[in-house]
Amino acid sequence: MNFKTVYALLKNDLKNIEKELEVTLNAKSPLLKQASLHYLQAGGKRIRPILVILASKFGTADVEKVKNVAVSLEMIHMASLIHDDVIDNAELRRGRLTVKAKWDNRVAMYVGDYILARSLELITKVQEEKAHQILSKTMVELSIGEIEQIRDKYNFDQSIFTYFRRIKRKTALLISASCELGAICANATEDVQVKLRKFGYYAGMAFQITDDILDFTATEKQLGKPAGSDLLQGNITLPVFFALKDELLAAEIRQVHENMDLNKLKRLIKAIKATDAIEKSIVVSNQYLQKALEILKGLPDNEAKDLLTTVINFIGKRNF
Repeated sequence: MNFKTVYALLKNDLKNIEKELEVTLNAKSPLLKQASLHYLQAGGKRIRPILVILASKFGTADVEKVKNVAVSLEMIHMASLIHDDVIDNAELRRGRLTVKAKWDNRVAMYVGDYILARSLELITKVQEEKAHQILSKTMVELSIGEIEQIRDKYNFDQSIFTYFRRIKRKTALLISASCELGAICANATEDVQVKLRKFGYYAGMAFQITDDILDFTATEKQLGKPAGSDLLQGNITLPVFFALKDELLAAEIRQVHENMDLNKLKRLIKAIKATDAIEKSIVVSNQYLQKALEILKGLPDNEAKDLLTTVINFIGKRNF
């Protein structure tokens, strides 16, 4: 089974989620509507909605409730990316101009805020207090992760622990919340909720590390943005941490800056790929994936469990 099979089996659920996303982002303000839908139309893997849906299969799912949670979490993710593009001064995402590039920073910030506000409005339809506690805590951590990323730009002396804490906050916790909230909305048992939360955390850590690897190994067409963008923007990722172990290469890496010559950046990326930094990063990603698979073993057997295994395999092998 491959990841396309997951999309095919969840086709109707995902179609409803796409419709709800479009309806929810259909603002009265022409500018807000245009900018919000511009980002939505760029597409995405919809990993978070998929995980909400699959997690809900471990209980008695309320279809409407699951849809609202899935849409809300995807919009929180969207808002964070729009804000990220402002912080990173990014021109492209998913092969399209970013909101900040097509309009400007102010429009992008307000569009991100609007999408975030709409997500919170939608989640109020879910009555479970625990769901709101999890979501609010996740958003606090996400915000701290954003601030930490700004603080640590071009800081080549930060510890690797700082990196793992940052990706936990910026990526893993929202994926973890997607799994846990899906289970809560379906009234799954407490044990299943805890297992799915842990599964989502490990999957989320692997997902971000894979993203960071692809920034060096994938093509611009696959990424939808220039290769090496993270390094150029001063975001120190796992492959860079490993590459910094090479003293000669470390001296070159430390000279990276926002306006550096792009040909020089390409040569540096090639040099990093020539080390064992990518292989070591893959090993770490696979360790998280194995932990996720171990958690899955303790969940009840059903089709959703098989599909979650497919999701994990996709994360480990994806090239976009």
